[in-house]
Amino acid sequence: MTRTAGWILSLSFFALPLTLTAQSKKPLDHSVYDGWQSIGVKTISNDGRWAAWTVTPQEGDALLVIRDLKSGQQVEVPRGAAPVITEDSRFIVFSIKPFFKDVRQARIKKKKPDEMPKDSMGILKLGEKDILKVPGVRSFKTPEKGGGLIAYLIEKPKADTTRGNRKPAPAKDFADDDTPGKPGGAESGDLVIRLTASGQTDTVRNVSSYTLAKPGNYIALATTASKKDSLSRSAVLLWNVQQRKADTVSRGDGSFVQFAFDEPGRQLAYAASRDSAKALQKFFSLQYYTPGQDSARTAVTRRSAGMPGKWSVSEFATLNFSKDGQKLFFGTAPVQPPKDTNIVDFEVAKVDVWHYLDDYLQPMQLKNLDRDLKKNYAAVYFPREQRFVQLADEQLENFTPLNEGNADHGFGYTDKSQRIALQWTGSTNKSAYKVDLRTGARQLIRENLDGFYFTSPGGRFLLWFDLPAGKWFSYEMATGQTRDISGNIPVKMADEEMDMPDYPRPYFPAGWLKDDKYVYLCDRYDIWQVDPLGRETPHMITKGLGRQTKTELRYMKLDKEERFFQPKQTLMLEAKNDSSRYAGYYSLSLSSNKGPQLITMGPWSYLPVEKAKQADMYLFQRQNFTASPDVYAGRSLANGEKLSAINPQQASYNWGTVELIRWDTYNGKTTEGLLYKPEDFDPSKKYPVLIYFYEKLTDGLYSYQAPAPTPSRLNVTFFVSRGYVVLCPDIRYEAGRPGKSAYDYIVSGAEALAKQPWIDRANMAIQGQSWGGYQVCHLVTATPLFKAAWAGAPVANMTSAYGGIRWESGMNRQFQYEHTQSRIGATLWEKPELYIENSPLFHLPKVQTPLVIMHNDADGAVPWYQGIELFTGLRRLGKPVWMLNYNNEAHNLMQRQSRKDIQVRQQQFFDHFLKGAPAPQWLSKGVPAVEKGRNWGFDY
Repeated sequence: MTRTAGWILSLSFFALPLTLTAQSKKPLDHSVYDGWQSIGVKTISNDGRWAAWTVTPQEGDALLVIRDLKSGQQVEVPRGAAPVITEDSRFIVFSIKPFFKDVRQARIKKKKPDEMPKDSMGILKLGEKDILKVPGVRSFKTPEKGGGLIAYLIEKPKADTTRGNRKPAPAKDFADDDTPGKPGGAESGDLVIRLTASGQTDTVRNVSSYTLAKPGNYIALATTASKKDSLSRSAVLLWNVQQRKADTVSRGDGSFVQFAFDEPGRQLAYAASRDSAKALQKFFSLQYYTPGQDSARTAVTRRSAGMPGKWSVSEFATLNFSKDGQKLFFGTAPVQPPKDTNIVDFEVAKVDVWHYLDDYLQPMQLKNLDRDLKKNYAAVYFPREQRFVQLADEQLENFTPLNEGNADHGFGYTDKSQRIALQWTGSTNKSAYKVDLRTGARQLIRENLDGFYFTSPGGRFLLWFDLPAGKWFSYEMATGQTRDISGNIPVKMADEEMDMPDYPRPYFPAGWLKDDKYVYLCDRYDIWQVDPLGRETPHMITKGLGRQTKTELRYMKLDKEERFFQPKQTLMLEAKNDSSRYAGYYSLSLSSNKGPQLITMGPWSYLPVEKAKQADMYLFQRQNFTASPDVYAGRSLANGEKLSAINPQQASYNWGTVELIRWDTYNGKTTEGLLYKPEDFDPSKKYPVLIYFYEKLTDGLYSYQAPAPTPSRLNVTFFVSRGYVVLCPDIRYEAGRPGKSAYDYIVSGAEALAKQPWIDRANMAIQGQSWGGYQVCHLVTATPLFKAAWAGAPVANMTSAYGGIRWESGMNRQFQYEHTQSRIGATLWEKPELYIENSPLFHLPKVQTPLVIMHNDADGAVPWYQGIELFTGLRRLGKPVWMLNYNNEAHNLMQRQSRKDIQVRQQQFFDHFLKGAPAPQWLSKGVPAVEKGRNWGFDY
């Protein structure tokens, strides 16, 4: 290619106004990482008066901030974490973590888990300053829909857990106790039940698990026998919170799991086994209890009528009552055979048998072994009739109750007989059934759908998107009628920008109107009100604003318990503009004809919003490249008060600016990219360039990028601070030509940038990870333009990668090449020339660029032999190449020490080749295995 490209438009430029001049600021270095802060958890009280959030350094002790939004007063709790404000907005409960230094020392000394420093718990009455601190708290819970109660499990009994000037509350001590029984009580503790209004506490000994009813009126407890008390026994208790006493639901040793209450907290269910903890085989039963019974009754066992042969109640299935309390959903499963104790482990072969008719490849089976051993199938129990019905089985594995379990039918689906194709499609076709809850009878709804199913909240309809057809369909449960409900919508309902060789995915529904009257479907920009019965013409409720302004409008759910829209509800819409990348919010009234009303829009991006349940008060975070994502609160998202000010140290460092740019690519298309410059940018100077890419990155225009050791992507902020210009181009792909597509977009961007007088054309480099790493390797075989290159976890040889395994999931990699990111669009034997053309390995003699490869031996996405093929090929050809294998590390680096290491090496590599810095030892002569662990090769 000889054609070069030119700038078309620079859309946006902003800099942070600071008291220090950019010229007087120091560049970022590797010492800044640990102290750089982020907001962890944030929460707001139901009444909208109180907010809490954690300020978390990358390494070190966090801080919990609790603020009165009315007065502005706040309390700070060192090492506070996981705050929960009670339902009545009167108290906040939180963990207090041990000092970071103490945990570090314990790890250095290789302390056992039970010897490690323990969490404490804090309780604060909102509006006061004295914190009640309780050491050694293993867990705490508050009711979902009730106040006045905090329950917490502590490691051992405490004589007095009060602090400050508070008086000890009267306490009752109960020797019987709580949850699933493990004889000996090895994992049990003391459960403290605290009434917040009076401060009174009761303690139940040897509790192994506890579950609160949603209203907070009852607590189910499982207790274990104590080694110190020969008279103590395991039991299941039901604690009456108001009366402060326990009823015995069951006595005797055993295992008791999966406790569940109905909505008002009156009915209790759980799974129980009376078999010994050492038993080779355990049989569980379903237990049911309601106040007034002498004890829990055994509702379902392996011998109950309707139980499939050699099946039993599953200990792993979550129990749920229907909303109206008339049904109890649980799970059953085939009984696993007992372990053969006569087999001597070292005398038998360890072998995996791969069979061509297996549903799943052996690696997937082994990866999912624990899940499959716990697999169970839905069943329902009717307490009044005292009978159960099996709903799912090995032919229909998946079942979902409808209308919160109140409906008399449910939805089941299966991909049985479709799974082998998962190897090359990446997904399976699924058949859907209507299941009668009273009989278990099944009615086929849709066979082998290539698409997605959705149920309506009221259970009247099943919705599905047919990928080949590109349409939405509704199925009416009562009549069995199927209707095309999106055919009259004049725009596409699936991804308009799809550039993979597969069917585009749909834009998912925004929600449903009450009583399932309408479903709200999304196109690329707007929202449509659609009649699932097909009687009314679809109506665009956003009035075309989205498409006219190229602004994506999406419903933002603020009430976690919301199931459907109300007829007069005002929706909150998230908005993002395709052109400017501005983000903001609109309101939309369902009862008016005004269309979306602007709340705010600007050069920011937002993190998830929290809204007070009982007040118009919002807690949110906003950010851009120069502004950390601080916490704001207000009655509107347009004018919130800034509550936090993290990372004040940023003002002392040379930061950077970012702008959105456009240019013409070699294939005649126009693309966009992000251009980062140093804050002290001087157009009279020449700057080296780093180009980083991964699919499309321009949506991150207004994202804050903290200087942090990354999993192996480019640390943009760090390099910009140190005098580099960074370009991040968007790429669109042509099926069968992913390598050429990368060239067309990346090299054209580099050439266009090189025309600027402040760019040092002779010192440009590229860096990419995973799919970006592959493109780095392809580019160095296609052009000598770049002076240095860094590729993380790249595919080098598509012919060998095609048939490989993604060890993290156990899936075969064929689907990636035929349908998704690798974008070949054909099998290896259909288009072998495309696999060779797009494989860097076959073109290594053309390479003139020094290359670093990072590929780790525990990579679960791209087998690390791909890096080995690349390294050994270049090494044989005498090309300058280095390979970093972080031992036992994943596709992206997970351990912080590994991330810190690679940041140093990336800086040294690029500084050497682009700035003329000396080569460190690992670059100049390597690090021999005999020096591993003693010499990291950083010295010059």
